[in-house]
Amino acid sequence: MNKQINSWFSPSLQKEMPVVSYGHFGTVLLLVPTAGADYLEYERFQLIDSLAPFINEGKLKIYSIDSVNNESWLNKNMNNWDKAQRHEQWNAYVYHEVLPYIKMASGADTPVFISGASFGALHSMNLFLKRPDLLAGVIAMSGVYDLTYYSEGFINDTVYYNSPWHYMPNLTDHEILEQIRKSPHIHILTGAGAYEDPRAGGEFAKILYDKGIYYEFDNWGENYKHDWPTWREMLPHYIGTRF
Repeated sequence: MNKQINSWFSPSLQKEMPVVSYGHFGTVLLLVPTAGADYLEYERFQLIDSLAPFINEGKLKIYSIDSVNNESWLNKNMNNWDKAQRHEQWNAYVYHEVLPYIKMASGADTPVFISGASFGALHSMNLFLKRPDLLAGVIAMSGVYDLTYYSEGFINDTVYYNSPWHYMPNLTDHEILEQIRKSPHIHILTGAGAYEDPRAGGEFAKILYDKGIYYEFDNWGENYKHDWPTWREMLPHYIGTRF
């Protein structure tokens, strides 16, 4: 498997940010890490291995990036306003730095899909819904789509506009809604085992339904808990059967 690591000093975040890619060709999938993890998390927990057949056959190319959750919502020594601002800076990093880098490496016309598990699911869903002109679809695994879950109830305009649970019911921008509706790849996946919250996914799916947005909501049941074995099974299944 071809693996490449690159990095640059991010103007958005004012720090060096690494990006890893796996594969040469194929559908492009951008992975967002869980909680406080880094760009190599999906490799360490063998999710990349579970996708290796698709990567090696040239059907899938993966990019994986760092989050700054430890510099925002997971930082107990930081005030909420600064956490929200750091979150926005990370969004800018993805939109204005990571996606152009991917397009340069994989082709300007190559659609980019985004995926993540747990906190990465919220980030992935949010990034797609805010910029469906830049991202072609999302696979969100075991997510809670209310950012106040991570902000411990704190909400301001920045939190509101990064919390799909809050802004999607009130979204009226016809152009953005039509771009979202065009995507055949909005997948909301969950288990019902330990530490999963299938109600969060189901209720968010209902919000999309009320907006006339096509989605796929799939609850894998009580045998699937909030952990890596679940995601190592989920993501290859959807790559193999939906793409």
